[in-house]
Amino acid sequence: MRNGRSLRSAVLVAAGVVVGAGGTAFLLSPRSDSPMEAHEPAAMTGMAEDVQGELAGGERRILYWRAPMDPSYTSDRPGKSPMGMDLVPVYEDEVLEAAGAVGAPGARAGTGSIRVSQAFLQNFAVRTTDVRRGALPVSIRTVGILAHNEERVVSVQTKYEGWIEQASVNNVGETVASGDVLFEIYSPQLVTTQREFLGAMDYVRRLRGGGAYPEAIERAESLVEAARERLLYWDMTEAQIDALTESQTVTRTVPVFSPATGFIVEKLSDSMEGMKLDPGMTVLKIADHSTLWAETEFYEDDLRHVHEGQAVTVEADAFPGEEWNGRILFFRPAVNPQTRTLTAFVDVANPDLLLRPMMYVNVTVRTSGAVDAVMVPTEAVLHSGARAVVIVARGGGVFEPREVVLGTESEGMQEVAAGLAEGESIVVSSQFLIDSDANLRAAISQLLSGAEAAGRMSGHEPANARDSAGATDTMPHRH
Repeated sequence: MRNGRSLRSAVLVAAGVVVGAGGTAFLLSPRSDSPMEAHEPAAMTGMAEDVQGELAGGERRILYWRAPMDPSYTSDRPGKSPMGMDLVPVYEDEVLEAAGAVGAPGARAGTGSIRVSQAFLQNFAVRTTDVRRGALPVSIRTVGILAHNEERVVSVQTKYEGWIEQASVNNVGETVASGDVLFEIYSPQLVTTQREFLGAMDYVRRLRGGGAYPEAIERAESLVEAARERLLYWDMTEAQIDALTESQTVTRTVPVFSPATGFIVEKLSDSMEGMKLDPGMTVLKIADHSTLWAETEFYEDDLRHVHEGQAVTVEADAFPGEEWNGRILFFRPAVNPQTRTLTAFVDVANPDLLLRPMMYVNVTVRTSGAVDAVMVPTEAVLHSGARAVVIVARGGGVFEPREVVLGTESEGMQEVAAGLAEGESIVVSSQFLIDSDANLRAAISQLLSGAEAAGRMSGHEPANARDSAGATDTMPHRH
């Protein structure tokens, strides 16, 4: 009897798991087309008397009795539940069938396969699709922040000492064109060099007019050229020097012109007029916004799909429907240890100047992934720790949870490197219910098999859950 009691205990534990799971096994059982079919008749019509008669005939074995509204309340005999309802019998064959040990032919069509009822398929809207093979395009979408193109930022400096007497640009953000006057500066050095230049020119004229030796004239002309080069070194333009040559008059202040077209992004002082400048001092910074840089980040597992020089498209929430072209310029040398991402800089063409620095943008990289890949919808894959499972529909209500090896995921499709073949039918909705039930049935089957094996080894056959009305081996109960 000890081994019989062990088997009954194992069955009870298995049955408790099934019942405690909210009746999942009964929902999936091929014996019933309605989830409530196993509960309502016994609870409402006083089934205790009918069941006793059936038990006397020896047709089915009762494991225990339970409350119809509280599956955790059990008893070894008929009676009333704490809610005043008739207790409902739980039969051994129902528990075994729910565990997948017995049942309709083909209920376990193979290792790990289960059969579910048509009612379950309809109630939970189980949908299937076929595994297909084809090219899997990869689309990587990330975000970025726009910044100045550092290769298009120009600093305005002077190579001589001086004072700004008049400023034409007063505010950060103003636009300037190449050749516009930024400010006028008075520099004693520039004035002196202009005088030297004009004096050397006058000396050459006098030598030529006096019939001097050609060697003397040549030396004088070299002085003119040297003075001219100094003016060029101090950023006077050819046009300014030509105007000085024509007028033969020293200009007290010299205009400083913008070297590029763009926006004023930095200014040395709020008030520039009257400010003293030293050689090498940066007065202004001008940024050309016809191209910008987008600083973006890619996760480690995306790096195999991106490379320098790759084309991208850029979108900004501020301008829905607009797209800008760009390309990846370079990557930082190391991955960010906090975010596990690698920063990339994208050159973005901005001919219409709509984009501005510090804007958020969406960056999309499109490339070709696997050319001949086995693919399933991403929603068809169940992730459980290190495992990835797909539910294969084998027809006739039979389903097989199958572990698969995943590849690249892109645009709602998942590459399956191993585990599936083209043309197989898989579940794409409610598959987690089928997978949970398969795991539950497998656990119950192992528990029942272990208890039965222990009974055979000791030479005893499992006994009925309830040998007679006065049996001493009773089932667990709460009252």
